[in-house]
Amino acid sequence: MMSTSNDEVEDLGDQILDAAVSCAQAMGFDRVTLAAIARHAGVSRPTVYRRWPDTQSILAAALTRQIVRAWREVAVPGAGRQAFVAQTVAVANRLRHDELIAAVLRSGPDLAMVYIAERMGSSQYAIVDLGAAQIKAGQDDGSVRAGDPRQLAAMCLLITQSTIQSAQMVAEILDEDALSRELAETLERYLKP
Repeated sequence: MMSTSNDEVEDLGDQILDAAVSCAQAMGFDRVTLAAIARHAGVSRPTVYRRWPDTQSILAAALTRQIVRAWREVAVPGAGRQAFVAQTVAVANRLRHDELIAAVLRSGPDLAMVYIAERMGSSQYAIVDLGAAQIKAGQDDGSVRAGDPRQLAAMCLLITQSTIQSAQMVAEILDEDALSRELAETLERYLKP
């Protein structure tokens, strides 16, 4: 009997998520099917079903991976409020140009609205947790005001998420540089002691 290593299982999961991203970009979020994802990944539908119950779950997992990856890959030196704000603005810039995020906002408005207005998703919880840790470090060094770090991080998430979602709407007023400056200013003033 052949055993499967954890790396192979993770690689297969990433392969399926990569296929979901490609399908969403090519077909639009609302037209992606589990069969299309499986076909694009080169695996059977039961292989996909062993990991995710439906297409929406796969797409949500792909979004979570994309957003958390963006947060972890944007390296900002230092600690405290300024580092947190710089990282948040850099991640917002990256996600505003991310093709998967654009596909959700363009062709998956029902899915987007769930995570905008109804409930937090895995990626949002992850970002709040990562942000809260940095905010707590900023409180410890005196650069962030007092308050529950998770609550402050959740508010920063709302501000930043709104900026990402609505950037196109105000593009003629706030070009990319101005949008980044104003987001940084907003977060700085919100977090400053």
